[in-house]
Amino acid sequence: MRAEPSEFSDLTPRSAPPASRPLMEATSRRLGFLPSAVARLATSPRTLEAFTRMSAAFEATTLDPLARETVIMTVATRNDCRVCVLMHTRKLSALGADEELVEALRDGRRLPDERLEAVRAFALDVLDRAGDVDREVLDTFLGHGHTLEQALEVVLGIGAYTLSTLANRLTGAPVDPQLEPRA
Repeated sequence: MRAEPSEFSDLTPRSAPPASRPLMEATSRRLGFLPSAVARLATSPRTLEAFTRMSAAFEATTLDPLARETVIMTVATRNDCRVCVLMHTRKLSALGADEELVEALRDGRRLPDERLEAVRAFALDVLDRAGDVDREVLDTFLGHGHTLEQALEVVLGIGAYTLSTLANRLTGAPVDPQLEPRA
């Protein structure tokens, strides 16, 4: 029997465990709203803190912003997390990403940019082979100017966004109105 996401509710800084409150408030200030995904993840202060720290560490990696978003969208589409797909579509737009790239990432298709496609293929191989990456996939990744340090940074991103996507699905986090595509 499947868990009922309705068992999880959107917490507020007033109703959340005290340890979650500062992280919720910081997220709300940064984004201009408190995403339901964070409001539900706040049920576990340690999980919210772990995601916050891991995602901040991933943002500080040597991967450029589009490469990081490629990793995130690869995990989000693979794990079928609509919340993450929409949130990171918004981020890609803010970065000025080409619409063709965004559509390919959203659809899980080969990317028009070969350098970013190497990142996507590498991330998928890490996921599909539990880190036992095919040598050719690693060579392609490295051949597009990426480093061994960045290979491990991709693993960090996979870890952070696997946590996020699985938690969002477990809690049934809905898509916030701020993330809905504009008609």
